[in-house]
Amino acid sequence: MKTKSVLLIGLGRFGKYIAMKLHELGHEIMAVDENEERINDAMPYVTNGQIGDSTSETLLKSLGVKNYDICIVTIGGNFQSSLETTCLLKELGAQKVVSRAEQDVQAKFLLRNGADEIIYPEKQLAIWAAIRYTSDHILDYIELGDSCSIFEVSVPQAWRGKSVVEIDIRRKYNINIIATKKNGKINAVVTADTVLSGEETLLVLGQYNALRKCFDI
Repeated sequence: MKTKSVLLIGLGRFGKYIAMKLHELGHEIMAVDENEERINDAMPYVTNGQIGDSTSETLLKSLGVKNYDICIVTIGGNFQSSLETTCLLKELGAQKVVSRAEQDVQAKFLLRNGADEIIYPEKQLAIWAAIRYTSDHILDYIELGDSCSIFEVSVPQAWRGKSVVEIDIRRKYNINIIATKKNGKINAVVTADTVLSGEETLLVLGQYNALRKCFDI
């Protein structure tokens, strides 16, 4: 994976978790927050830290925002600051701006004022939790668009010992098994003759409504 330079603005709980994961992935991180304690807490995970107000054009100019591969705005609880920061980043030539939203109306304003993409953690986690914990088979899922998703599912009892061609979910539901996963390792080589033991989980791709019918969600 190519190392990227990231300007991370806002080190609340969500921002700190992003910093930790970016650090784990080996990226270079410049973190900005008004709170000195938050900056100090994040220093083990970031390349550099700056205490300051991200709505200050002078501060953002001094950081050279156009030199970062991506700018992530995770300010929570102060939408005005988030909006002003997002707008300033784009005006100063930021290559890509990803901003956090807590409501649909915030997402609309951020997109209109410089955000290239929106992070909507509360909404995204709520949808994930509702699907994950009301199903007997769903272990994880990724929404790819309005109608298409990838689900990680346990193998239903009725499928165990059968091959992919025997369960025939591609013809019945237009769902594709794109990989299997066992002990944390993904095997992307799945053929019609692959026999399902039940010890693995399946990564399946299809329209959400078809997945709901197939896995009785």
